[in-house]
Amino acid sequence: MTAEIISVGTELLLGQIVDTNAAFLAQTLADLGVGVYMKVVVGDNPQRLSDALRAALARADIVILGGGLGPTKDDLTKETVADTLGVALVNNAEAEDRLRRFFRERGISVPETNLKQALAFDGGTVFQNANGTAPGVAIVKDGKAVACLPGPPHELKPMVTNQLVPWLQGILGPDHPILVSRVIRLAGIGESLAAEKVADLLDSPNPTVAPYAKTGEVHLRVTARARNRAEAEALIDPMDAEIAARLGPFILGRDAENLEDGVVARLRALGLTLAGAESCTGGLIGDRITNVPGASDVFQGVAVTYGNRAKVDILGVRPETIERVGAVSEETAREMASGARNAYHADVAYAVTGIAGPSGGSEEKPVGTVFVAVQTPSRTAAREHRFRGAREVIKRYSAQAALNLLREMLAEPLPEEAPQ
Repeated sequence: MTAEIISVGTELLLGQIVDTNAAFLAQTLADLGVGVYMKVVVGDNPQRLSDALRAALARADIVILGGGLGPTKDDLTKETVADTLGVALVNNAEAEDRLRRFFRERGISVPETNLKQALAFDGGTVFQNANGTAPGVAIVKDGKAVACLPGPPHELKPMVTNQLVPWLQGILGPDHPILVSRVIRLAGIGESLAAEKVADLLDSPNPTVAPYAKTGEVHLRVTARARNRAEAEALIDPMDAEIAARLGPFILGRDAENLEDGVVARLRALGLTLAGAESCTGGLIGDRITNVPGASDVFQGVAVTYGNRAKVDILGVRPETIERVGAVSEETAREMASGARNAYHADVAYAVTGIAGPSGGSEEKPVGTVFVAVQTPSRTAAREHRFRGAREVIKRYSAQAALNLLREMLAEPLPEEAPQ
């Protein structure tokens, strides 16, 4: 079966709100084995919404609409869908009771305009809303399944998980095949080279393999179609193993696992502590590390030494180093890492210094020039990078590069030797 997603709201068309709901719905439908062939955004206009719905019904078996279930005059999704489908709207007693209780608990009389939120499709299904005032409504008409969901993500997502998915599963039936995906995340290799190394695997029909680039990473999505998750995993595992055989050194994790997750896990396994020194990234790497649960077991701290004086006074970078080769240099990055390791009494330290722009570059060191360094108990390594993009993009790439160098340096057991 196929599905189409219609996101409703003029604020989406104006770019005032980013449509994260559509991505969540697409992923949910994919997990159910339902292909999403179209995603549409339409403003708060009944005629345009009706046109979009009619077009979707002509193309898809399932249509999911998000937004436009509020109490105001421009919230017309439910009314427009009912009119387009030729079904009546009737009051849902439970939804009305929930509405009245919601306002009563806040010491407010329910506004008359809110009562329209208790209307539902005659003969349809109501998804009660535990996180807001707008219930979801759904109906199967002429062999087509249509569901209308509230726009706020904190209302839509739990409603999808707890109510829409079981409703759709009932429509699809127990024998409907599902799709299961595993994302193999790579760092330290470009998309074209990664794709070249697995070129023959990209022609596999089931599971399929698809490469795509992310900031500082390359992802390989392996997707299998099967009757259940166990069968799908059985198809994915051999493909995962083959990819690992070809790209193992570049694999940083799978699915939601980030570089920082792997770094923290590896440090914990080795019994090592970590510290950092950041200039152009302004603490971004430290923020990512401390987002990992249990990072306090290994992470000692980070010095955000943005100015040269701070690099000298806090990290012990030699003034003559900065005078000779500049604050943005391999030598300075190495001394920053050493200084952070000493200042925090850590076993391992990272450092990053660079030119994030938009100004400050030169012909020799253009904007995007970044040096990262890592010092372990046995050695120090540093790399130069030339990134392109806006200031924020360069900062993100720099953080990714530092974490990737950490990952590589921690890949093997580390001997207890004095740093070189």
